[in-house]
Amino acid sequence: MKAITKYWFLEGFSLFKKLGMPTMMKLCGHLEMEYVNKGTIIKLGERDRNCIFFLKNGSVKIMDANNDIVKYVVKKGNIFGELSIYDKSGSSKEVALALEDVVICYIESDMMEDLMEEHKSLKNGLLKIYGLRIRKLETRLQDLLYKDSKTRISEFIKAYIEEFGESDKERLVAKNLLSHKDIANLTNTSRQTVNNVLSTMRKDNIIDYDSKFISYSLNSK
Repeated sequence: MKAITKYWFLEGFSLFKKLGMPTMMKLCGHLEMEYVNKGTIIKLGERDRNCIFFLKNGSVKIMDANNDIVKYVVKKGNIFGELSIYDKSGSSKEVALALEDVVICYIESDMMEDLMEEHKSLKNGLLKIYGLRIRKLETRLQDLLYKDSKTRISEFIKAYIEEFGESDKERLVAKNLLSHKDIANLTNTSRQTVNNVLSTMRKDNIIDYDSKFISYSLNSK
């Protein structure tokens, strides 16, 4: 694929906003592009080399490779696989699953590290992303200690809609990409509890959902 097409691919990523055109074109020369169908597993640490992935379209969930427990969800315009830079052995213990048809570009971790050494903004940006994900995990642990199951689930659902949703008149609407099991994994609860809390939230008109979308009224925030 032509480098200019890959340049277009990366242009929307905030991570690269401070890089000039020459550096971006150099980066594009090392990128591989791939279309991945919904439901496909992307093995992060089992390619010829470890890679960093850039998600142009769609969403993926990152799971433990041993037990399929969901760790976090990534939406378009973000990266995943950065663990291969900060914890090379740990990266082989994760896989990504495409929650819908996705478009990704990826670069070998060694090449990304070389570019990070040359460009401080790239290094700082990646550290910020990695740090935010660690803080989210720490918050989940704190929530487990200090919040009950109902609160954890309801707060997660609202946060998910806010992060993945788009405004539609007076509602914020997101694709309903996660199963009850996924939500249970992400809130350290059970599927039955998730089902009960979601049903109650819908009955109380806090949220509405079907098999495709989940939403809440902007007036109820």
